[in-house]
Amino acid sequence: MMRLSERLRRLVLVLAVVLIATSGALAADRLILATTTSTENSGLLGYLLPVFEERFNVRVDVIAVGTGKALELGKNGDADVLLVHDRKSEDAFVADGFGVNRRDVMYNDYIILGPPSDPAGVGKAKSAVEALTIIAEAKAPFVSRGDDSGTHKKEMSIWKEANIEPEAPWYMAAGQGMGPCINIADEQNGYVLSDRGTYISYKNKTELVIIYEGDEIMFNPYGVIAVNPDLHPHVNYEQAMNFVEFLTSSEGRALIESYKMEGEQLFYLYSN
Repeated sequence: MMRLSERLRRLVLVLAVVLIATSGALAADRLILATTTSTENSGLLGYLLPVFEERFNVRVDVIAVGTGKALELGKNGDADVLLVHDRKSEDAFVADGFGVNRRDVMYNDYIILGPPSDPAGVGKAKSAVEALTIIAEAKAPFVSRGDDSGTHKKEMSIWKEANIEPEAPWYMAAGQGMGPCINIADEQNGYVLSDRGTYISYKNKTELVIIYEGDEIMFNPYGVIAVNPDLHPHVNYEQAMNFVEFLTSSEGRALIESYKMEGEQLFYLYSN
């Protein structure tokens, strides 16, 4: 019995060592991706990540927030890699030493959504600035992300260009993601600035339609950035760079280009 007990004890110790080693390996193969809500709401991540995870034997934990918050997570070393859409902020993030190896990934555009009846007459606008000016003059309900996201930054830049400071009660800062903001605008019979990808994925869930589109100012580029391992040595830089390379590889580009919803393409590629 003593011999059997000793063998069992040794077996338990061996299993414990194996479990500890295995858990350590799993921890090393975990990638934290901080990204804008549009990449998740559009369904793109659900399409891309399983392929990446299988290819590189890694689990990706997604934190879907506004671009501003995603960049803050990167600055604090709370994410390994970022997929965001505000080029000015991205360039500052890299210039300040927080990120490395930024790459262009894809783009779509922003659109202004509103009720089919377009009560404020926004559809007659000849520019994005004129569209928001019409909304402000009519004091029509307008729902803003209000969350320092890339979409919010774009919206605020257009208000600034129009020399308008929007204010309550017609202007509502929701502090929420794109999907919820579309829902709120729908409930309020109001207007909202949205990225096209999220709208396409929500189109069957809302009565809102595209009221204004096409201005060059509404171009919406996305970039991927690895968090600087010199600043935060604990980040999973190897897998972060695998993700950067994957998104910009022929395989990743083909997946992005092939992703459609209701037969519509959500994101477009830069030319090589």
